[in-house]
Amino acid sequence: MNKATLAFVSLGCAKNLVDSERMLGLLAQDGFALTPEADGADVVVVNTCGFIEASRQESLGVIREMVDLKQRGRVRAVVVAGCLAERERERLLDEVPGVDHLVGVFGREEIVDVCNRLLDGRHEQQTLFRPASVRAMNDQARFRVTPRHYAYLKISEGCDRLCTFCSIPSMRGKHVSKPLEQIIGEARELIEDGVRELILVAQDTTYYGLDLYGQVRLAELLRELDQLDDLDWIRILYAYPMYFTDDLMQTLAEAEKILPYLDIPLQHINDKVLRRMQRRVNRQETETLLKQLRGTIANLVLRTTFIVGFPGETEEQFEELCEFVRDARFERVGVFTYSFEPNTPSARLDGHLPEEVKQERRNRLMEIQQANAFAWSAAQVGKELDVILDAPDAEAPGCYVGRSYADAPDIDGVVRIKGRKLRPGDLVRAKITGADGYDLFGRALEVR
Repeated sequence: MNKATLAFVSLGCAKNLVDSERMLGLLAQDGFALTPEADGADVVVVNTCGFIEASRQESLGVIREMVDLKQRGRVRAVVVAGCLAERERERLLDEVPGVDHLVGVFGREEIVDVCNRLLDGRHEQQTLFRPASVRAMNDQARFRVTPRHYAYLKISEGCDRLCTFCSIPSMRGKHVSKPLEQIIGEARELIEDGVRELILVAQDTTYYGLDLYGQVRLAELLRELDQLDDLDWIRILYAYPMYFTDDLMQTLAEAEKILPYLDIPLQHINDKVLRRMQRRVNRQETETLLKQLRGTIANLVLRTTFIVGFPGETEEQFEELCEFVRDARFERVGVFTYSFEPNTPSARLDGHLPEEVKQERRNRLMEIQQANAFAWSAAQVGKELDVILDAPDAEAPGCYVGRSYADAPDIDGVVRIKGRKLRPGDLVRAKITGADGYDLFGRALEVR
């Protein structure tokens, strides 16, 4: 019998979503009934993001909304978990009075005990913070909130990079790889639950295995995953532009199920800016890598991210970045303005720029990239592509919204497919009939 109702809000990145699904799985096993609406729930858990100022403000806004429901008698208890809780700790209780309990990133396995204590009226303890794990946490037995046909598979936790702008190591700890056999076990469990597309995530996927085995082993892991039955697609996100071995590139090129799609966060191209960011790569190494990848992997789609307005970035350095993006012709690019993060090394750098300068540079770079992205979309018209269907198209009755190999969920474009007797999770061969900016239109030819 269900003993209490639970509402859950998951914010932030895909890695955080995996944590949310693990907590939901634990709570469901204990008998909590998940409800889609916070209003009227016994307990609300907000798994927060604390990465940059914008994400922190989003998290704080949701927390305040939940506390307001509690003050109006519509919710019994509010639990705040995840990165913002880990980053702010007890300060968060002062900033948002009314929060009943904080659970840090590494306290997620004890979420059931926290919620039960609150429902029993035991409020003597308000925080649960555990040391960063020296072993990767187990992500099995998740209650997934993504569509049934795709799932995120976390292969490691934490990060050993010391990028000067980034606060993730302070929240997520040092890099800890999952044992290869544990990842394969989690992958099999997801496939048995209907997953056709596995999306590999970590803070740094190319670094996988170095801490555990003394050498990077992403290529070996990918070959193992590629052999799994009843799996169609493997997509790789968060691949830092280091440790791309020849073995890894050949594996990416030759594997049957690994999509020719790579998310490689570059952040900048000017050598001086890269040094101030402490990225440990330079322009020449980056250009060599991109050339090797494009020369090895057929039809490769590259996604990357850049930060504009980093402290000390001159107009000349920004123009160098613009020219690079114009010439590199990335299929997918995200551009972010530098976010001042207290207690990071970049906060102490000189040359901080006004917000209006940062925003203007972002707009200029996105305009350059938009031309590249739109040209790529237009070039797909007339081709046949495999498309995985995510959901009915709310804007076009009888159509479905799907994604090609070039589209990761929620961050890239979509393919709107017209056809009969289609269902979410279908993998269809489609003729691309049109393009509209970042999105494509197609007609289903067959279901695979």
